[in-house]
Amino acid sequence: MKIPFVDQWRKRHGDAALAVFGPGAEDAEGVAELLAECELLRTQADDAGVELDDSIASLAALDQLVPRWREDADALHWLGNDAGLYLGTVMVHHVPGAAWAIWPDGQPVVRLASGRDIDVVEAGHAWAESGAPELSQFYAETAES
Repeated sequence: MKIPFVDQWRKRHGDAALAVFGPGAEDAEGVAELLAECELLRTQADDAGVELDDSIASLAALDQLVPRWREDADALHWLGNDAGLYLGTVMVHHVPGAAWAIWPDGQPVVRLASGRDIDVVEAGHAWAESGAPELSQFYAETAES
């Protein structure tokens, strides 16, 4: 996303995490749309010829990307965020009863129908840093539970 006030904030605060606070029920669709943007990840995928269409198959395609971003600490951090948010977007679209939820600290998570919260951003960071767990594997294991 290219939002000037966010870019300015990032310049002042470095690698601090950006949190989303307090959507009401009427804002849920807008928040989901915002979380699905994942601009850096979509650019990286597009450059590699991978289409991110919010499908389960796109997670497996992402797992096959050559991880050139690991050489750039700043890109690694933001790509980890994007990967987690994209994973969450796919889960919300395909796992029955899954929806975005915001923890009190502003961290977006996916809440399953069972009430279990999945910290997809943490999973995205792990994937961006080491490739494990693979996004498709994480999705499969989470969707089963």
